Amino acid sequence: MSIPGATPFLHDGDSGVGVLLSHGFTGSTVSMKPWAEDLAEAGHSVVLPLLPGHGTTWQELNRTTWQDWYAELSRGFARLTDHCEKVVVGGLSMGGSLVTRLAQDHPDRISGLVLVNPAYKVEDPRLKALPLLQRFLPSLPGIGNDIKKPGQDEGCYDRIPLKALYSQTKLWAETVERLPEITMPVLLFRSPEDHIVPTSSSDLFLSRISSTDVHDELLLNSYHVATIDNDAPTIFSMTRAFIDRVTA
Repeated sequence: MSIPGATPFLHDGDSGVGVLLSHGFTGSTVSMKPWAEDLAEAGHSVVLPLLPGHGTTWQELNRTTWQDWYAELSRGFARLTDHCEKVVVGGLSMGGSLVTRLAQDHPDRISGLVLVNPAYKVEDPRLKALPLLQRFLPSLPGIGNDIKKPGQDEGCYDRIPLKALYSQTKLWAETVERLPEITMPVLLFRSPEDHIVPTSSSDLFLSRISSTDVHDELLLNSYHVATIDNDAPTIFSMTRAFIDRVTA
């Protein structure tokens, strides 16, 4: 079983700049392909992997961990660094926390960090019980398609696999602890009306990083999956300008 359109996106450009993008938890590349295509049109090399356990079934995702997702992203990063002079990374939701981790591990190879409603925490009291819940309960109702624009579908699961979610919380904890290591330019997009990840997640990120070149852009007409919502054109145009500036 596979979700329609949930395939990796690869493009070799001629700008000398590579862009690595990551989708979010229980989502797929469907939510990121318009962004990837726009960057490809700008002449950049683009890698958008389909993370392990995604694009198929939530049960398959429950058999993976954040280390599996990070390893796939790292392979995409290596592909870009092999033939691009400079690399910028970007992510949506959990994809944001994954590329943040990548920026922590490769600070000298990443020219800029672009984040859309990144996940470093969520305010859900059930998370306190997650270490126990994930042992006995396979899943909970899904959180996908938090999109204001009618007719959009991010290609996500209708269930949240709890073992995989528990692994994601470990990613959050490790990444947040190392946030002061982030020193590169940052372009942050966040939706005040996000029903999945609270804006306090971005506040936490901004309060801990060491970067001095930071732009915090509010998306007033989009929900969580802003990359295919009403403010997507803003994300695309500002990302292009950001990449041009930080790789000049």
